[in-house]
Amino acid sequence: MEEEAEEEEIYEQEEREEGEVIRYGEALPEPPEGKKVYLLSVEYDAQKGKAYMKLVDEDGNVYAYYDRTNHKPYLITDVPPDKIKEIPQIAKSKEFVDAIRVRKYNALTGEYLQLTKLMASDPLAIGGKPNSFREILPRVWEAKIRYTSCYTYDNGLLPGMPYMVYDGSMRPYPNDLTPDEELQLRKIFEGETEDYVAQAFKYFPLLISAAPDIKRAALDIEVYTPRENLVPNPEEAKFAVISTAFSGSDGRKVVYLLMRDEAELPRGESADLPSDVVVEEVDDEAELLRKTFKTMEEYPLLLTFNGDNFDLSYLYHRALNLGFKKEQIPISLSRDQAYITNGWHLDLYKFFKNAAIQIYAFGGAYKGFTLDEITKALLKKGKIVVPPALHGLTTGQLSAYNFNDAEITLELTTFQDSLVMKLIFLIMRISRLSIEEVVRLGISGWTRSAIFAAHREKNYLIPNQSDLAVKGTVQSKAIIKGKKYQGAIVIKPTTGVYFDVAVMDFGSLYPSIIKEYNLSYETIDCPHPQCRSNKIPGTDHWVCTIWQGIFSTYVGLIRDFRIKWFKKKAKEATDPQAKVWYDVVQRALKVFINASYGVLGAETFPLYTPSVAEATTAMGRYAITQTTKKAQDMGIRVLYGDTDSVFLYKPAEEQLEQLSQWAEKTLRIGLEVDKRYRYVVFSELKKNYLGVTPSGQVDVKGLLGKKRNTPEIVKKAFSQILQVLASVKDEKEFESAKQDIKKIVKDVYTRIKNKQFSLEEVSFNMMLNKNLSTYTKTTPQHVKAARMYVAVTGKPLGPGEVISFVKVRGGEGVKPTELASVDEIDLDKYIESLRSTLEQILDALGLSFDEIIGVTDLSSFIQFK
Repeated sequence: MEEEAEEEEIYEQEEREEGEVIRYGEALPEPPEGKKVYLLSVEYDAQKGKAYMKLVDEDGNVYAYYDRTNHKPYLITDVPPDKIKEIPQIAKSKEFVDAIRVRKYNALTGEYLQLTKLMASDPLAIGGKPNSFREILPRVWEAKIRYTSCYTYDNGLLPGMPYMVYDGSMRPYPNDLTPDEELQLRKIFEGETEDYVAQAFKYFPLLISAAPDIKRAALDIEVYTPRENLVPNPEEAKFAVISTAFSGSDGRKVVYLLMRDEAELPRGESADLPSDVVVEEVDDEAELLRKTFKTMEEYPLLLTFNGDNFDLSYLYHRALNLGFKKEQIPISLSRDQAYITNGWHLDLYKFFKNAAIQIYAFGGAYKGFTLDEITKALLKKGKIVVPPALHGLTTGQLSAYNFNDAEITLELTTFQDSLVMKLIFLIMRISRLSIEEVVRLGISGWTRSAIFAAHREKNYLIPNQSDLAVKGTVQSKAIIKGKKYQGAIVIKPTTGVYFDVAVMDFGSLYPSIIKEYNLSYETIDCPHPQCRSNKIPGTDHWVCTIWQGIFSTYVGLIRDFRIKWFKKKAKEATDPQAKVWYDVVQRALKVFINASYGVLGAETFPLYTPSVAEATTAMGRYAITQTTKKAQDMGIRVLYGDTDSVFLYKPAEEQLEQLSQWAEKTLRIGLEVDKRYRYVVFSELKKNYLGVTPSGQVDVKGLLGKKRNTPEIVKKAFSQILQVLASVKDEKEFESAKQDIKKIVKDVYTRIKNKQFSLEEVSFNMMLNKNLSTYTKTTPQHVKAARMYVAVTGKPLGPGEVISFVKVRGGEGVKPTELASVDEIDLDKYIESLRSTLEQILDALGLSFDEIIGVTDLSSFIQFK
């Protein structure tokens, strides 16, 4: 059973501005002949009017290789070249280069079109400024693609892969498959079309080529503030930078510390400062910045945590305030990103905040997005606790605090054998995006780029959203408010406790459906009359039997490589290094396939085709209902079904094998035993159950006791109940377990009723998802508490921060934990929280919350199934 995420979390990624970032590569050397270098980005030099490849070698040297093909920015239009030359705003423009006839394949109709390629000398002439060519022409295509991406696709470039200069030309570094790899590939793709196999052979080298360990350093800065509650504004940069710290992958550990008056910065050591950290004391802030900039330039990759919004922006504006000239500052800024002059800046905050990374790459290990929360979850270490605004720290304490932030930021890219860097390189290769884009974009942006690249490779015209209106309308009615079509099916569970349960799971259900049933924007409701009988069950949509879908090929390859090769290799490999690499690849592929199906149903996606997403979920519902029916026909009792899984009661081994074979033959989707439970406890609610594995591991799905915003006193009681249930081996042990559970519930109820708790135990902790000012229509409780906190303390709170609050009598009904007292607590609200959290599991056990706390005298009983 794959982890799930709210769709809006995965697909909330924005459409990026298509304007080009102007950077210059003339100060960089060209790679030496035969030197192995890695392509990390394609950039645009406005002065030369050329794109260039920006590369790095394994020693950390950065190079530039300028275009030699005379490639120009362009758009596609149906206006003939001679007619374009009659349009004064275009023909007389100094940026107009030429207009020529081109032949493009229209995947929606299956026809080749004679169109016009309009070229310009500047990307902004195509689009991105008033009166650009795309605004003048009545109908255009491919006019909103960044020029650097356009150049990447047209030249078949593969970011993240090795290259070399040979005879003066840039070429891919040799990376041939071994005869054994070729043989294995042909075996696992046996039965596929020739085109599909050819695509597999093109993709495979991207996945087996090792990622380089590029030299990098993490930077963190500290800024003086005159009072405790003031957060420095990076654009104003009024206050001094008092400390900067670097932690490098080459072992460099340095802090540049601005020395001040003894009263402001007392001398002193700190046990938290590692002995190998070099602290350079500087008397002048400008000199501190010069040292910081010099160190930055020594590393091709600069890591920060929220450096786009704070660290680099502050350094840039502060340097200007101190009289630096722009050319002395190795930083440039765009609207929402900070760049470094001759390297790459990776803001890890944006990478880890990506819901696809959080959920699919790291299994939801971290819940919040602060540096402290992420590193505590992944590294088992966090930030050093210091007084607000850093007031009263000694030189040693300030250095330790600053360096620790830099060190744990670096460690986010070095832990588990540089897992994160390897993930980034693999995503670059699959998406065809630069390293900085991968870190800042989400799954929609990654998939968009990969699909656009596939269109260019096949000479397909990339359609506009308006072109896709012919693809039929959504036919189902959404059950969940805000959705546009019906989603997955959930079979209501039967409340109770069931021993000996097997869970069968459709591996990568939606990606499998997309591949096996050829779902793509051009294949759904295709124009061929002979395909109309190939219906999607439960809908009037049909799927093409003549064309192979570009999206189904893309999703299918990623799914097949993960399931048929890398996931298996990760389990079977004996070589430790190979095992790590296989696991990293299967994680990267998991990120793509688990989030892929929904992009065509996300309105922000340029190939938005809700009929494909609707067909995918319809086929998923069909698979679950047919599997349930087949299992029942075989005499197996189906206890529950959810999206891609069915829970089966006491099935025989031969029944499981028979059901798996049936699914493969009938549905063309793999169905395997995913888990076995000693027993499962089902509540009345869907997506809420508790299962105990034979080893005693407790899996909890949906039950409130595991939610982050459950108060600790209730969460602890819930955990104690789980411990009791984990120890139950058979039905006979349940009676004593029930008595233990009753005692736990009674004890915590008594504690709440008698106010025998600390404020921390009754606090709710909830994260702010947006700025407080944007909550206008409704004001959730945590937002009320956050506003109260800001009003009283003056300390700002923003997106990603967690507010701790308690429920109180009167007023707004809530208070920030720091501002409340035990006597104010609304005890009834906490008893109700205890009830709502525990009732789900108590009901399944045949226990009554009211009876346990003494509201009634009825005895409870449990009937085992």
